[in-house]
Amino acid sequence: MKSIKKYALTYLKGMAMGAADIVPGVSGGSIALIAGIYQELLNSINSFSLENLKLLGRFELKAFFKAVNGAFLLSLLLGILTSIFALSSVITYLMANHPIPLWSFFTGLILVSAFLILKDIKRWHLGIVLAVLIGAAIAWWVTNLPPTTTPNAMWFTFVSGSIAICAMILPGISGSFILLILGQYEPILEAVKDRNILKLAVFALGCAVGILSFSRVVSWLLRKYHSVTIGLLSGFMLGSVNELWPWKLVLSWRTSSSGEQKPFLDENVLPGDYLELVGKEPQLMAAIAAFAFGIVLVLAIEWLASKLLD
Repeated sequence: MKSIKKYALTYLKGMAMGAADIVPGVSGGSIALIAGIYQELLNSINSFSLENLKLLGRFELKAFFKAVNGAFLLSLLLGILTSIFALSSVITYLMANHPIPLWSFFTGLILVSAFLILKDIKRWHLGIVLAVLIGAAIAWWVTNLPPTTTPNAMWFTFVSGSIAICAMILPGISGSFILLILGQYEPILEAVKDRNILKLAVFALGCAVGILSFSRVVSWLLRKYHSVTIGLLSGFMLGSVNELWPWKLVLSWRTSSSGEQKPFLDENVLPGDYLELVGKEPQLMAAIAAFAFGIVLVLAIEWLASKLLD
């Protein structure tokens, strides 16, 4: 019964990761860290070793499934895929029609999570403080990079997958935002909607190569320099607020593949200046409510997880 509860909860956490990965600016890695499954996720990914893959080659499927923590990974993957296929249209709608409450919600969620994670560090020293500041600076810099025009060839789809997946397991740095910078966000989202199996398979292969390589680096850092690495990851989350800031002034536009006008470059503005500069209501009360809901949701999930697994 306890294992059923555990994997049902893992499925829900996977859904949260999938929903986050759809949004440019929000990292699935942040959700994994918030949900307390980050280390288990890295360990499970790293278990795809040559020795365990030999079990698969000998068709020892049960032994292979157990060796790679298959129940956990399957529950998580099913949750992620459920969100990607079921919520991509909803998230796209909210981004287009209710961006301020949506971004405010994620800002509250990410900020409270970063501070909760930092609270678990028992012994602070200068190295941890510097790691937080460096992580925040890197995330701030990455989120200021402008999108570019890149080739739509299959080889670049593979490369994009291998780069974006690294960001997806890094808290604070969004894989979707990396895809946006690489000019591959819309093509991949359209491939999901159109069920373009070939493009998605090439992208998934790139993701597999990237995640198997990069997860080992992160695991090594957490093993050798745990508190400093946690500080760095939390800094990534804090710095990502630059991208999540709800009130933005669009400086230039681009035409999407479907002929729609999409923001290309923008800058953050204060809520008080938003009406004058953008010509729209800043929706301050809705933003505050969504921000508070993000905070309450994280605290509720943390409480619920502890109760379900007691």
